[in-house]
Amino acid sequence: MKRALIVRHTPFEGAAGFRLPIEQAGYEFHRVNVSDPEFPSFDWLEPDLVVVMGGPMGVYERETHPWIDGEVVGLAMRIAARRPTLGVCLGSQMIAAALGARVYPGPVKEVCFAPVRLTETGAASPLRHVADVPVLHWHGDTFDLPSGAERLAETDAYANQAFRIGDFLLALQFHPEMGEDPRFAEWLENREYIEAAGTDPQALEADHGRLGPAAVHAGRRLLADWLAQLPDYYD
Repeated sequence: MKRALIVRHTPFEGAAGFRLPIEQAGYEFHRVNVSDPEFPSFDWLEPDLVVVMGGPMGVYERETHPWIDGEVVGLAMRIAARRPTLGVCLGSQMIAAALGARVYPGPVKEVCFAPVRLTETGAASPLRHVADVPVLHWHGDTFDLPSGAERLAETDAYANQAFRIGDFLLALQFHPEMGEDPRFAEWLENREYIEAAGTDPQALEADHGRLGPAAVHAGRRLLADWLAQLPDYYD
């Protein structure tokens, strides 16, 4: 059986809605936390699929989080080997850094449910499933588009909401896996961050209940389509 490894930067940002399509695609599900003793030494090339999730830290906070350097180096090795890799939010920023792009604070904090605007390339990709669908945004950092990457989606504040390299690498700044996970209650505890984005925490909670299920449904279809491309290359 193929093996999928989920890299978690914080316990409350796991695969969430993405777990179902990963398992339905025939992957055995595993996870590793950056705090685990084995994290610095595990083999980034071994898993058939690596999914790097989000977290509250910034890629540039390397003195505070010394594991970041090792993760960026490991991702760079995996990408050079063209091994299937997906990044979400911080995961997308880690991938951008591994590709040599600059990661830095964005112009505003974006915390809300809102659609992304697809590029022509994005509209012809698995991201077509999130077209016009309000999805969760929860970020304050951005990055330059890496060399060789194709931009797939944007918003007014963030030009790089998604990119890909070939069919093996996909990076999503937004969170199409979130919308039904009860751990979202832990996200809502960070009221200061939510309010700094100009968002009302209660309204965000209501949007999660109202818009979340459709967002997760679209996110699962996105991921299922992307995963379906991989066996042609990696069987």
